[in-house]
Amino acid sequence: MSTEIPKNIVLVGFMGCGKSTIARRLGKMLGYEVLDVDTEIESKAGMPITRIFETRGEDYFRQLEAAVLQEIGARPGRFIIATGGGVIGRKRNRGLVKQLGYVVWLQVSRETILERTRRSRDRPLLETDDPAARIDALLAERAPLYREVADLELDTSELDAEEIACGILESARYHFTSGA
Repeated sequence: MSTEIPKNIVLVGFMGCGKSTIARRLGKMLGYEVLDVDTEIESKAGMPITRIFETRGEDYFRQLEAAVLQEIGARPGRFIIATGGGVIGRKRNRGLVKQLGYVVWLQVSRETILERTRRSRDRPLLETDDPAARIDALLAERAPLYREVADLELDTSELDAEEIACGILESARYHFTSGA
């Protein structure tokens, strides 16, 4: 089955949209290794992302993110890659994401994001008095950038993980067989 999709599949989208969950599902379906960019960053830095933000700041984190994207691009094999929500903030990273493979933008509503992230302490950008306002601002800023890199935009609000994964595979197969 994996020969039908000749490239990596890269998942982008806001925090809490399900990138990691969908990546694992796609990995099982295709037999591809799943790579989580945030996990790779934590391994490279030797500390959790929240600690990176606390001690070194977001700019340092984004530098690590670019380095990890380049390293993934140099690895042999085919992967399902779950990126961090802000990966598209830097032009260089957008270029790297596009080079990695077929890019899918997973979209969910602000309400879904709030629900999925409200109990988490691993979301440094939402450590604010008004997380909803912060989400709105970040979504407004990032939406055109997600759109810029995406080969497929997928609203996942009414779909379960299996439906999402199957939809991505169907679209990717069409993309590669049609020469798009």
